[in-house]
Amino acid sequence: MTAMLTLASYLAENARPVHERIAAWVSRRLGEPAELLVAPWEERLRWLDDGRVHVGFLCGWPYSQRVDRPGSAIELCCAPVMAAPRYRNRPIYFTDVIVGARSPFRSFADLRGLAYAYNDPDSHSGYNVPRDHLLRLGETAGYFGRVVASGSHQASIRLVEAGEVDASGIDSTVLDLERHRRPDLGQAVQIVESIGPNPIPPVVVARGLPEPLKRRLADAFLTMHEDPEGRAILADGLLARFVAVRDRDYDPVRETIRRAQAAGFLTLR
Repeated sequence: MTAMLTLASYLAENARPVHERIAAWVSRRLGEPAELLVAPWEERLRWLDDGRVHVGFLCGWPYSQRVDRPGSAIELCCAPVMAAPRYRNRPIYFTDVIVGARSPFRSFADLRGLAYAYNDPDSHSGYNVPRDHLLRLGETAGYFGRVVASGSHQASIRLVEAGEVDASGIDSTVLDLERHRRPDLGQAVQIVESIGPNPIPPVVVARGLPEPLKRRLADAFLTMHEDPEGRAILADGLLARFVAVRDRDYDPVRETIRRAQAAGFLTLR
């Protein structure tokens, strides 16, 4: 491939530094120029849909939406496995529902009637999973007293820290990184419920890439942990390795949407 290999992250901002290092490592490994594109969210999504993004770190819900469309521009490459023991050496993650460390609330049941923040309605961990949790509890009439959109998981964490909302559902990998880089955060928030596990956001590739390049990309990701430099980059992102996954591994994501649609419970409340 003679043109620039383009990668883009569609995950939380605190993952961008490790994604930049992964992009540089993949470039060296393949001997191809590569860059991690930075642009507004909607523009990056358009680039993914029209094939201008060759490799994407993508949330499971936008992945499922796009790959199910006729003529989809993307396909699965692999998925990360987090290093912490709670992930059981599998490509999974959780939604960690947090409250302030000094909060009197100790369980999800304590959150009825309180103020709750979510990051984005297109987020699986931040929106679909908490909504599905309420649906499973039979709580579809309005569980929270106030629901606000923060714009990002990190913004939701800040709202909880500041006491501007009582609780929020956070992607566990985002919370792990925030705690790792901000040791004081453990004194500011606490987890009252972990919902999951759920299939972790995958790495996708552009369907239109040449097949030999797709195979080389997959091989680079799947063997990254075997390279000392690659292993150090992964460790910085609290990752153990990348593994192969199948499209049906993301059926649980689709099922949360089907349940919500069948129940007519589309708005987190």
